[in-house]
Amino acid sequence: MNTRHWGLILGGSALILLIPYTAMQFTAEVNWSWLDFAVAAVLLIGTGQAISIVLTKVTRPAYRILLTVSVLLLLLIIWAELAVGLFGSPLAGS
Repeated sequence: MNTRHWGLILGGSALILLIPYTAMQFTAEVNWSWLDFAVAAVLLIGTGQAISIVLTKVTRPAYRILLTVSVLLLLLIIWAELAVGLFGSPLAGS
């Protein structure tokens, strides 16, 4: 993985994490702990790395699209489960 990809992954993750951090400054409804930020950072950086690997290793465009969409869908499912307990698993504290 080249340094350009790392910069995009880390920069994009930081920008996304600035959204809840900024919201915490203006409202009490958003209340993230440091652990919430750490888990979100791991999810975002891991997703970025997975997509980077797909884009560099997979040559067929159809497979690239399929795998990238699959990785993003997996991120959204995990995020939703952690946020609201979509499936009621022990991961969400249910």
